[in-house]
Amino acid sequence: MTENNFVYPRDVSAFGFDWGRLALTVAPEVNGARNFSGGVVDLPPGQGHTRHNHPGAEEIIFVISGEGEQMVETPEGVPEVRQVGPGCTVFVPESRFHSTLNTGTGPMQLFVVYSPAGPELVLRELPDFRLLPKGQS
Repeated sequence: MTENNFVYPRDVSAFGFDWGRLALTVAPEVNGARNFSGGVVDLPPGQGHTRHNHPGAEEIIFVISGEGEQMVETPEGVPEVRQVGPGCTVFVPESRFHSTLNTGTGPMQLFVVYSPAGPELVLRELPDFRLLPKGQS
């Protein structure tokens, strides 16, 4: 694989869903990353992803723009909900349930990182999954 160290979301095909999109800009299949994967998530107003987890993987969510409600369950399984905005980093421990909802009036954009790489590929199995060609929003 040729090294591809500089990637914009428009440079890769994206995962489209009823609730938004994910453009993987760092992944084994994009640029040979071996220990993690990541990309840009776009959530329209009022949309978000429901409670889910990534068995065996940790996740970092960084809020680039917009405002929302982020839930991360405690080790005891109790939902902890916080309002988040630009600059906030959310750590989701391994296998922990979490969800994100855009509560603002404009788009919400996040950068997410999964370690190890792979849990994002399960998203292809969701019923509303569609592969968006490069350059399509």
